[in-house]
Amino acid sequence: MSWGSELWDQFDNLEKHTQSGIEFVERYSKFVKERSEIEISYAKQIRNLSKKYQPKKNSREEEENKYTSCRAFLSTLNELNDYAGQHEVIAENLTSQIITELSRYLTELKAERKSHFHDGRKAQQQIESLWKQLESSKRRFERDCKEADRAQQYFERMDADINVTKADVEKARQQAQMRHQIAADSKTEYSNYLTKFNQEQNEHYYTLIPNIFQKLQEMEERRIERVGVSMKTYAEVDREVLPIVGKCLDGMTKAAESIEPKTDSKQVVESYKSGFEPPGDVEFEDYGPGQTMKRTVSETSLSNSRGEAKERPGGGKSKGKLWPFIKNKNKLSLKLGSGPEDFSHLPPEQRRKKLQAKIDDINKDIQKEMDQKDALTKMKGVYEKNPQMGDPASVDPRLVEMAMNIEKLQSEVQKFEGWLAEVEGRLPSRSDPPRRQSGLYESQNSNSTMVDNNCAQDRESPDGSYTEEQSSETQVKVAIANTPEFDDEFDDGDEETLPTIGTCKAVYSFEGHNEGTISVTEGELLFVIEQDKGDGWTRVRRNEEEEGYVPTSYVEVFLETNTKDS
Repeated sequence: MSWGSELWDQFDNLEKHTQSGIEFVERYSKFVKERSEIEISYAKQIRNLSKKYQPKKNSREEEENKYTSCRAFLSTLNELNDYAGQHEVIAENLTSQIITELSRYLTELKAERKSHFHDGRKAQQQIESLWKQLESSKRRFERDCKEADRAQQYFERMDADINVTKADVEKARQQAQMRHQIAADSKTEYSNYLTKFNQEQNEHYYTLIPNIFQKLQEMEERRIERVGVSMKTYAEVDREVLPIVGKCLDGMTKAAESIEPKTDSKQVVESYKSGFEPPGDVEFEDYGPGQTMKRTVSETSLSNSRGEAKERPGGGKSKGKLWPFIKNKNKLSLKLGSGPEDFSHLPPEQRRKKLQAKIDDINKDIQKEMDQKDALTKMKGVYEKNPQMGDPASVDPRLVEMAMNIEKLQSEVQKFEGWLAEVEGRLPSRSDPPRRQSGLYESQNSNSTMVDNNCAQDRESPDGSYTEEQSSETQVKVAIANTPEFDDEFDDGDEETLPTIGTCKAVYSFEGHNEGTISVTEGELLFVIEQDKGDGWTRVRRNEEEEGYVPTSYVEVFLETNTKDS
């Protein structure tokens, strides 16, 4: 159906309808815009959620990544981050393919509609103007006809009256003729206007208005089609990201399927196995008549390992730890900020793993240095054959430096291999009979005998209970003070001055109250002489006399280029 033929008299209603169509497009565009904003907000929240649960550097969560379940969760977080990216893609495509296009189309649509209705109003005004002219000529013709009739009647009365002079009759007759002529002219004019109006009216309702309404109909159909295309695009934008979203979900599923409980259980053993054998039988200590009762610690006594249980006034008992020396030694190493270079603060099994990892890292550095040395040697050979390419002597300083580095690294490897051999020699095999304590623990017992005797009375608390923790702590201090590793670790006089490998800036102030640490203030610049080795501490130097450890999270480190490369 055509609007021009069917709706020829509905100009005002068509104007309202087309305006409501434009408002619908604007409303749909606003809907898509709000959906795009929701997608951006959702993607941002998903990214923040993924970032929030990412393991922090040098944190417990990062340590837990050796477990398959934790690695699966990390993979899920990474996939979730990619998933958020697809919602950002949806928002971008909605904006570029729908919102921007509809905005441009609305501008064109409003201009076209305005043009069509302007032409329609102009045609309406034209036909109304002709109608007014027709009505005016019609009224004038009607008035002139009445005037002619009155003039004719007056002439007839004058002609019939015998008392009227002939001149008056002639005058009345001429007046009547003139009125009839005017009426005839008005009739002709009215007829002309009528003919013209009918032609213009026919042109208006059968040509002009149908053409304008036809253009409006085509415009409206294009608008509806454009809305349909936008709605289809709206669905396609979502469909386009489904494959990648599916891959993200598949990645999450694959991560979940990669979890291996047995492997994680095995990893717990690898992480915490100390290498010690369970304690042996406790020997009988005779306190009968004639025996000297000394409060000493023997190799087979559990007084230090388990703690002597004394009755508390309330009937309870205080229980000690099985290996207090190991626990307190670890506490001390944490307080000092970094363990000894030979990892002697760790249980044998853990120490062996750390030493082996250190040896592997140094061997990698040696291989890298050797590869670079081989490359420079070849370059020197090329220079010797082709002097124009470069001076062979210019390479010599670097070769000497590399040779020294390799020699130094090899000595480091030998040092750590010696410690490794020592640890592997001490580790008991499954066929060995169980021993009560390790060598260090035995040394601790012998060295702490006097301390134990002297402090026996002091360990009585005011309520009469027995306090084992104080004893263990005192023994630890004596044992460590008499351990060679402790002397080597903190003998500053024999220690070689470490070279500067970079700089750092203190992000926060740190009060270094513990031994081995150094106080820094926020914004202070210092030299880095030892990187964080995974324990959360970085070694820094303020000047030739002041150096120590600071928490890695408290400083921003800037390493030199060659340090980063190695």
